[in-house]
Amino acid sequence: MKWTDVTEIAEALYEQYPDVDPGTVRFVDLHNWVVELEGFDDDRTRGGERVLEAIQAAWIDEAR
Repeated sequence: MKWTDVTEIAEALYEQYPDVDPGTVRFVDLHNWVVELEGFDDDRTRGGERVLEAIQAAWIDEAR
């Protein structure tokens, strides 16, 4: 998984953290959770605010 795999990351987060409200997750925590996902293989430093916002939005959609 790469940072650009927003939907795949959101699905993995939904599966890994089913009881978490994604709208309440701080970006620092979100970043850490993404880079710790099994199968994540990208530069840890590239997860900026824009991509984290996209991941969070996709996760919110997944949780509905």
